[in-house]
Amino acid sequence: MDIHLTNSKTRSKERFDPIDPRNVRMYVCGPTVYDRAHLGNARPAVVFDVLYRLLRHVYGADHVTYVRNFTDVDDKINATAQARKEAGDPRTLEELIAERTEETIGWYLGDMAAIGVSEPNEMPRATGYIAQMVEMIEDLIAKGHAYAAEGHVLFAVDSYSDYGKLSGRSVDDMIAGARVEVAPYKKNPMDFVLWKPSDDDLPGWDSPWGRGRPGWHIECSAMSYELLGDSFDIHGGGNDLAFPHHENEIAQSCCAHPEGQFARYWLHNEMLQVEGKKMSKSLGNFFTVHDLLEQGIPGEVIRFVLLSTHYGKPMDWTEKKRQEAEATLRKWRALVEGIEPSPSAASPVRAALADDLNTAGALTELRKLASEGKAADLLASARLLGLLEPALGGWEVVDVDLSALETRLGEVRATAMETKDFGELDALKKALIAAGVEVRMTKTSIELVPGTGFDAAKLEQL
Repeated sequence: MDIHLTNSKTRSKERFDPIDPRNVRMYVCGPTVYDRAHLGNARPAVVFDVLYRLLRHVYGADHVTYVRNFTDVDDKINATAQARKEAGDPRTLEELIAERTEETIGWYLGDMAAIGVSEPNEMPRATGYIAQMVEMIEDLIAKGHAYAAEGHVLFAVDSYSDYGKLSGRSVDDMIAGARVEVAPYKKNPMDFVLWKPSDDDLPGWDSPWGRGRPGWHIECSAMSYELLGDSFDIHGGGNDLAFPHHENEIAQSCCAHPEGQFARYWLHNEMLQVEGKKMSKSLGNFFTVHDLLEQGIPGEVIRFVLLSTHYGKPMDWTEKKRQEAEATLRKWRALVEGIEPSPSAASPVRAALADDLNTAGALTELRKLASEGKAADLLASARLLGLLEPALGGWEVVDVDLSALETRLGEVRATAMETKDFGELDALKKALIAAGVEVRMTKTSIELVPGTGFDAAKLEQL
């Protein structure tokens, strides 16, 4: 099966040809572990989990290596630990940082598991690769691509002629449009930090340039090289990382290892909104995955909503989508109750995913399978997307036959269309909705689905 992916580097959809089909390699930028994962953080985790499942399906589970890192060296982590110390915690800053990163990584893995995200093959932590980062920085200095200044080491952007190709910007445009840190030790305003000094109140490691800590960008370059080599197949992340993070990764890695290609395909998911607005604490529409789970929203429902929009388009989380997703999954789980999946997933679903991870199209195909009563195919195909998995099935599924009410609603609607009196129709619809039934009506069909707050007792009077 051919897989086609939109390569951000070429801005075109391309056929995916792995370097080695027996060793398909993917690196995705993971979270900075200073707090709980918000819903926006969950989107790339789900998107690249689906790609991981597809690659394993096509090339074999033993022939795919997926690496997603944890950034556990960061100023935000330091600030969180310092706040605890200022609040009276007697432990050292290093102990507080270690505690914070451990608990946050645990939170992240737990929340991602709750929405069906399988763990990658490798989950490196930046603190485990400091020696490799120092070695790479030394190599960049030796090759004339970096320089030391006032305890810092900076990458010389002018030394890499292809800088800006991923984001499609010139250096002048980047300077004009970005918040560039002005520092007297920089040769060029766009030069970025590979290593920076640490004082006694901050975590640090010994290096040829004094006690310090790595810059953010060098972390992923060092970890991907150590785990995947100088050339690998796919690099992914949110589109907010394309510049400067991924642009800087390319510059560092290609200059340190010019014999390699670094990543051949770049995939970026679009950002997430809530009810049509950017998610932010100031608007009161900011929430974590944990918040939603605590509200009683099943993780499988969160996953379904995230899959309902193509990864390359902005995703809008709405209460309506959540309700529709829950109603659909309740119906599907009732349909597949007690059956075994078919030996292979239905080809239309595979084809949709192979076409640039068209998860929205794949869900459409699942709906067709459900409407045709092909439960075994539905179950096998849904699991390609990480849906209807046993581990996600711990929430109540309503198994109820509403076909008689569908027939009655159709008759009432037909009468209303003839008489132009819609009173009885509106009253029946209102009563169904009050009983927690989702009413789906088109010109040619009527479908009733148990939804949130379904109460069968309220249907008895109908």
